[in-house]
Amino acid sequence: MATGDIPHGSGGPTNLRVPPKLHAGDCVALVSPSWAGAGAFPLVHELGVRVVTDALHLVPVEYPTTRQLGASAKERARDVNVAFADPSIKAVLAVIGGSDQLTVLPHLDAALIAANPKPFFGYSDNTNLLNFLWNLGVVSYHGGSTLVHLARPGGVHPVFLQSLRRALFTNETAPIKPVSHFTDLQPRWEDPSTLVDELATTPERGWHWHNARRIVTGRTWGGNLEILHWNLAANRWIQPNEAYRGCVLLLETSEEMPSADDVYYMLRNFGERGLLGEFPAIVVAKAKAWHTHAPLDEVARETYRVQQEASILRALSEYNPDAMVVFGPDFGHTDPQYIIPYGGWMTVDGPARTISVTY
Repeated sequence: MATGDIPHGSGGPTNLRVPPKLHAGDCVALVSPSWAGAGAFPLVHELGVRVVTDALHLVPVEYPTTRQLGASAKERARDVNVAFADPSIKAVLAVIGGSDQLTVLPHLDAALIAANPKPFFGYSDNTNLLNFLWNLGVVSYHGGSTLVHLARPGGVHPVFLQSLRRALFTNETAPIKPVSHFTDLQPRWEDPSTLVDELATTPERGWHWHNARRIVTGRTWGGNLEILHWNLAANRWIQPNEAYRGCVLLLETSEEMPSADDVYYMLRNFGERGLLGEFPAIVVAKAKAWHTHAPLDEVARETYRVQQEASILRALSEYNPDAMVVFGPDFGHTDPQYIIPYGGWMTVDGPARTISVTY
């Protein structure tokens, strides 16, 4: 599909632009628009940097706040602005997420960034920047973290690396498929020995489909539910409801592990605004159900995911009962992770039980 082509029956805005793709030897920015995890764990960060050079054959470029713990929102925004303004930088990769990127957005130069569109990669708190770029008409990429995915225990997962390469270098249309195994667990970055071997995994139990009676092709929008809810509360970065009409809504929850009730309440707020009813298809990533603050066993983790699914279906039964929903694709806080175009095209084929995206 050529850039700008609109599939028959597609939904969402038609003015989103796909930034130019990269070539081997190009420079990429490594930025910390949220938390400077690269400064807290420099040895882990260096593992990720080596993947950028050795596996992707790109040249990483760091900025003053990439490793600067405690940098102000204005300082972090400055580095993002500089990265987009620099013609030698061909893509921008977030080191990791955080919890206050919302405060960075007012300091971004919207006109400069819109005039210099580049692929941006991030998830979790980086939903703020993904949404900011969507509002500017620029396609970006949900997923990727130099600390989490490039410095992954046991090495980069091939599912992640393949989708990252597609997003960086191609315009391919490719399937998003169920993985064979996944994990909620995480290493201890203060102990580099925990990065040597892969973490224990759980067999994939299959995606769950609801109202899977049609085929929906639309632009993607969404991201981390908690961050979207903050954007909604700020009432500054969310467009009028009709801007999202016909889009495919992407949802995932963070390592904070919001309760099923909290997930319902957040979606209820979207419903009361009238926003939740705009999406004909909703794709919900497998929920992360383990963290150091909640080290659940496998039975409890599965229970957490089942309860979250029920809470989402409850909200949809009240505010968008006809929506087609898929639970389980891997683009959230579990591992491995697919890179998903944000503002790009996604086709959710209910009868065939398949998903594909155009990078």
